[in-house]
Amino acid sequence: MRTSSPPPGRPPRARPAQPSSGDPAEPGRARVPQPGRPSRAQPMRRAPARLAVLTAFAVFAGPIVLAGCGDVHQATLSQTPPTASPGKSTAAGQPAPTHTAEVKVERGGMEPAIVTGVRYAAHDTYDRVVVDLRGGIPGYDVTWVEEFVQDGSGKPIDVPGGAYLLLTLFPAQAHNDNGKPTWRGGPVYTAGLGNVTKVVRTGDFEGRVGIGLALTRRAGFRVTEQGSPDRLVLDVAH
Repeated sequence: MRTSSPPPGRPPRARPAQPSSGDPAEPGRARVPQPGRPSRAQPMRRAPARLAVLTAFAVFAGPIVLAGCGDVHQATLSQTPPTASPGKSTAAGQPAPTHTAEVKVERGGMEPAIVTGVRYAAHDTYDRVVVDLRGGIPGYDVTWVEEFVQDGSGKPIDVPGGAYLLLTLFPAQAHNDNGKPTWRGGPVYTAGLGNVTKVVRTGDFEGRVGIGLALTRRAGFRVTEQGSPDRLVLDVAH
């Protein structure tokens, strides 16, 4: 086979370069911006809003640490709770709680809250125990225990029951600066409700106040924080 060669004195013609698959220019021509016409810039992408939401949550949720998987609610109510005595409540209640997991809420940087009293009443499907507070709602935990013991001495408190639920407030106290009790009576209070049979003050010692609930049986519970005035509500299913 014969091959053609260029005539003498004439340089060979180069083939135009083929564009690559990602080259937007025309074959064999480079795209040069024309004088007086600015090149088009890529539009700026907007940052997702999710980061702003997470940042705001981190700022407001900083002082509070939640642990466990129990049922905890926060609410701010404006009405003043009525003075209640043990008995049947006629207020419209929530559904009975179902969670039995222990709860722990930590709050730092506050003066000890004052426990001024504990009230209790029965609803249709659950019992409600209300802890009246002054000076804010402190940290707290709700745990299942084998028995109640006195804070400090560790002596057992003989209270019959099928299950024992212990609410501990911290930092908190049940006395004033002169040492006079602000939660009077006790330490064992007869409730006689659907599941809560007795309420026990297990201690007021070193910035911790213990409130024990002797139950007929182990059941779900719910913790609700309420304000104006401050109080902590503990509901226990029948």
